Amino acid sequence: MASTKRLTADALAEALIERTGHAFGDRQRLQRALTHASARSSHAGVDYERFEFLGDRVLGLVVADMLLAAFPNAAEGELSLRLNALVNAEALSEIAEEIGLPELIRAGSDVRGLDGRKRVNLRADALESLIAVLYLDGGLDAARAFIHRYWQPRSQAIGAARRDAKTELQEWAHQAAGATPAYRIDGREGPDHDPLFTVSVKVGQFAPAIGSGRSKREAEQAAAAALLLREGVWMNEGSAA
Repeated sequence: MASTKRLTADALAEALIERTGHAFGDRQRLQRALTHASARSSHAGVDYERFEFLGDRVLGLVVADMLLAAFPNAAEGELSLRLNALVNAEALSEIAEEIGLPELIRAGSDVRGLDGRKRVNLRADALESLIAVLYLDGGLDAARAFIHRYWQPRSQAIGAARRDAKTELQEWAHQAAGATPAYRIDGREGPDHDPLFTVSVKVGQFAPAIGSGRSKREAEQAAAAALLLREGVWMNEGSAA
């Protein structure tokens, strides 16, 4: 991940015009939005966290509205599964990489070398921060245009939505082991506004599976999905066995 210390606010805005489809008016705000707390000067890091909070809500609203229109006959459960698949940290990190956002994030040297889950979360947070600035600078129309551009193709690429992983695991556990899945929180790290939970789940004599997420529920779902995949109940390409 490169630092944007060499980029002025104007240069950063110019670099993002084509990628976002928006010409930013408040370029200083854009620069603050892509300045991680590790490279904090004044209140830049605070701004990054506040923008991330707002961007998460704007993204959820626009994607939910998009799914309602695209899948008029889908039940609430299916819509929720599709929404979660589109707004989780992994999906956001992939889109951030697609638009070249990591190279534009101003970050301290201690976080530029992050890998694994922490790098995924950093890229996801930066993309949410960018969405917030799009919304503040150009209104919901600007944010919606950007989100539709990158999220709509993904929403169509997701085939028949899987069932809820915890529900699927519970039914399989009763059939395969006559047991109820037991979830355990193994760890929690990160700041209060952006925690990362690690959860394990065990079914009878089967080896436990581990998952992580930005909420306890997301981590439990990830752990349940990991066990289903490992035991061949679900296939890796996304269809149930």
